[in-house]
Amino acid sequence: MDNDFLMMITRLLLALLAGGIIGLERSLHGREAGFRTHSLVAVSSSLLMLLMAFQWQLIPEQYIDTVRTDPTRMAQGIMTGIGFLGAGVIIKEGLTVRGLTTAASIWMTAAIGIVIGLGFYFPALIATLITVITLSMFRWVESSIPAMKYAQLSVRFLRSNKYADEDSLRELINEYDIKSFETGYKLGGEGEDKSFTYQMTLRTKDMKNLRRLAQSLMEMDDIYEFAITPSS
Repeated sequence: MDNDFLMMITRLLLALLAGGIIGLERSLHGREAGFRTHSLVAVSSSLLMLLMAFQWQLIPEQYIDTVRTDPTRMAQGIMTGIGFLGAGVIIKEGLTVRGLTTAASIWMTAAIGIVIGLGFYFPALIATLITVITLSMFRWVESSIPAMKYAQLSVRFLRSNKYADEDSLRELINEYDIKSFETGYKLGGEGEDKSFTYQMTLRTKDMKNLRRLAQSLMEMDDIYEFAITPSS
């Protein structure tokens, strides 16, 4: 029994260590779910799998032959429950979604806790290293990969303005190496103040192009207002 207690303590502490390492990386980058969250996720997952590992000690001998268990069911239940926790760290700010990576790290931490709870230390170690490397070093790789940038453009001007013509507005946008699509239209105002608003989705390879477009729009006197909102 003493050896069992030692094994339980060892597995729970290893789960705490693995979850803490992953959570520390998240905390260093200011994420909502950080050191404590990941530590608790790993330990709780490991604890529940310990329950599966030692469940026979909780069943009276006369019922052992009648009980059928499947350890994978506990793992499935844990991962399903962690999915709800991960959804809680996903934040939608306007057209931008944040927290997907943190949600994935929580899910991965739960999986590592499960593996440690079953006593598979080596794959747990490799998974922890892979997770930390992915969260930290792969950030540099991801930032260096050319990717399309998207934004939402809303520009409002007098109907007498020549850029009230959609083709003219698109030509202006194309001058800055920006593609426009999914156009929406809105008419507002009264009398001489009657205005027309275009709403478009923009796509470009360089965010500097959006700044250049914004500078050009600022210099147009007939434009009442405009907004360029990054969406990714």
